[in-house]
Amino acid sequence: MGLLQFLVAFGALFVSSVAGLGVDPSLLINVFKDFSPGADFKGVSQVQGFHDESRAYLFQGSSRSVRVPEETAQRMLQKLRGKSEFTVAVTLKQELLNSGVILSIHHAEQRFLELESSGQKSEVRLHFQAKGQQTHTEIFPYTLADNQWHKLSVAISASHVTLYVDCNRIYERVVSVPVMDIPEDTSLWIGQRNSAHGLFKGVMQDVQILVMPQGYITQCPDLNRTCPTCNDFHGLVQKIMELQDILAKTSSKLSLAEERMNGLDNCYCERTCSVKGVTYREDQAWTDGCKNCTCSNGTVQCETIVCPPLECPDGSVPAYVAGECCKNCQPMCLFTGQELVEGDRRAVHHPSGLCLLYECKGHTMHKVQNSGDCPELNCPEAEQVTVTDRCCKVCRGHDFCAEGNTCMEHSDCLNLEAGASCSCKEGFRPLRSDNAYCEDIDECAEGKHYCRENTMCVNTPGSFMCICHTGYIRIDDYSCTEHDECVSEQHNCDENALCFNTVGGHSCSCKPGYTGNGTICRALCDGLCLNGGSCVSPNTCMCTQGFTGKRCETDIDECSEGFVECDSRATCVNLPGWYHCECRDGYHDNGMFSANGESCEDIDECKAGRSTCANDTVCFNLDGGYDCRCPHGHNCTGDCIHDNKVKHNGQIWVLDNDRCSVCSCQMGQVMCRRMVCDCENPTVDLFCCPECDPRLSSQCLHQNGLLTYASGDTWTENCQQCQCLQGEVDCWPLSCPPADCDFTLVPEGECCAHCVSDPCQAHSVRNDITKTCEDEHGITRFSGSSWLKHGTECTLCQCKNGHICCSVDPMCL
Repeated sequence: MGLLQFLVAFGALFVSSVAGLGVDPSLLINVFKDFSPGADFKGVSQVQGFHDESRAYLFQGSSRSVRVPEETAQRMLQKLRGKSEFTVAVTLKQELLNSGVILSIHHAEQRFLELESSGQKSEVRLHFQAKGQQTHTEIFPYTLADNQWHKLSVAISASHVTLYVDCNRIYERVVSVPVMDIPEDTSLWIGQRNSAHGLFKGVMQDVQILVMPQGYITQCPDLNRTCPTCNDFHGLVQKIMELQDILAKTSSKLSLAEERMNGLDNCYCERTCSVKGVTYREDQAWTDGCKNCTCSNGTVQCETIVCPPLECPDGSVPAYVAGECCKNCQPMCLFTGQELVEGDRRAVHHPSGLCLLYECKGHTMHKVQNSGDCPELNCPEAEQVTVTDRCCKVCRGHDFCAEGNTCMEHSDCLNLEAGASCSCKEGFRPLRSDNAYCEDIDECAEGKHYCRENTMCVNTPGSFMCICHTGYIRIDDYSCTEHDECVSEQHNCDENALCFNTVGGHSCSCKPGYTGNGTICRALCDGLCLNGGSCVSPNTCMCTQGFTGKRCETDIDECSEGFVECDSRATCVNLPGWYHCECRDGYHDNGMFSANGESCEDIDECKAGRSTCANDTVCFNLDGGYDCRCPHGHNCTGDCIHDNKVKHNGQIWVLDNDRCSVCSCQMGQVMCRRMVCDCENPTVDLFCCPECDPRLSSQCLHQNGLLTYASGDTWTENCQQCQCLQGEVDCWPLSCPPADCDFTLVPEGECCAHCVSDPCQAHSVRNDITKTCEDEHGITRFSGSSWLKHGTECTLCQCKNGHICCSVDPMCL
């Protein structure tokens, strides 16, 4: 099969599997099939749908609660839980200027998936949960609320999101990867966010969630093409080539990995034991003096040797042998009434000064040939001592231990007058009668310690220690007393907490006006600090830049306060928390953004064709505008051209697409302005002047359910700017000033990013791929890449524009 035939077959098979053969029920959440909001739901009624005889639902009114029953919702959401590829599809007809939620999956304040259409702002908004429990909002400028039928689908595939309207691809973007870790008690709402906000008004049908990235094909069967176009063909060829390259690289990496794995198969790792410079393997046994020891999982375990009773035959007696713990039967010799064993020597001194030396060998004492004269002693004769096992005398105090002894570890050699003896060190007891081998005495287990109250006995080689219990301090080596951490300030209470001493420890309690567990106390304010403000002391909020008031509820109008001086070609526009200088009518920014408006330059309306001069007048460009002048010698009418229609000089009219704007023709120029709101006028248009609407039904309830806003009021909440318009609330993400820097950080409680100099503190980095990092093994890492630090499981490192930033995940430890 050729490449073309393969691609055609592949494309046909893929599309037919999605659209032609239907969708696997396990991948489809058909909301209105499993849940029918019938007569039991106020504000919802069944109506004619987009297609003939199709079922749809009309959502209306300002008091309804269309929530899918919990058991049904959990059955639906189980298919979506943990997925990162899915498509939301719906067919709808939304009322003009309505702002409402189409579908919302949320748990408390966590919005896992929410699709919203704002008629006031002409936007489609997608809210979802990203990594780190951050709610991400993606805004698509598009008008759905036009009282016309539309097919809408949003396809998400990991970090890739595509918006389709009426089977046309409108937007395609890269976003944060959605995290669908949906809890069991999550709510599923249709046509609203909750019982009070985001009420959708209009008709909806075929609300579906398809757990696949190309689900829009089920909504648009006309896209099911059997043969790919030339464009599709070239795109598929390019993808195949990319896949082949990835496959080749992956195969190479797999081969290298297999080689390394084969090398590891020949390795066997075990824990060994090291004793006195000797290494023992797992389960290996050895004898250490009078103990039998074994290496078990890297730990030495020893047991004392128990010597069996000996019954030696005639001519032999029990005696110790060098290198062995227990006595063995040794050949015996009788000499002058004494029982000697093999190797023992005895000297016989005659009064004449003659000395004969004998040694026990084979049950018989044999004479040992004298090796020569004795060495001259440097001590007086009275200090000279005769020794039983040699002919030569020694001086009193002779070091017999230096000549060799059998005393082992934990046993000391003692010099006696005529020989040497072994004695166990303090804290050790003998394992055999000659004290050559000794073992440690566990004073704690045997009750031979002096530890007193508030201590714990810990055995040590040859001794013991008395350790103070937690919360106590040492008096001497054997006793401890209660420690008042509060007095000594050795406590972990917060600076805004009170410390109370207890037996063996202390407790912390936050001071009045503060809340917390005592180790961490935060100031308690009467109500919340709004707009990113933080509570710094009881009932005292510290406001972020741009806000003021007791609860930071008031936006500072930098424009009216005179804090801002914009260029003459720009005008100051106040925004919640900040401001910006916007080019005046007749000017536009030249692309070199300047905060004070210096980058605004004049628009030549005449050259750009943006003037409204009639055919009998001539356009003359002015700084910030233009003028329609009558050529010399002509009699001009002063008429204007607007929307390809002639407007006579002096004529006044209302814009077709904006009933709140009034225009007039003045000597060839069209002048438009917003309608002036006179609330004293009983005929005022409440649509254009919502602030003049006195009806209670036009008021809105704040998200916390405590405040009421009149129609036309605006406020900020949770980094969103909200507006009340004739009883409906519409909220959109708060605008932030541009942060033109490499490293930015959003401080806790604030909404907008600030520039920081430390890259390791930054939440966002403007990655430069030319800047790399070198890890501890000399491996080059590209900017933006992450890796686990070698030899650790919980330390994650990241390259941020040439800087290595490592942090430990506490949940991993």
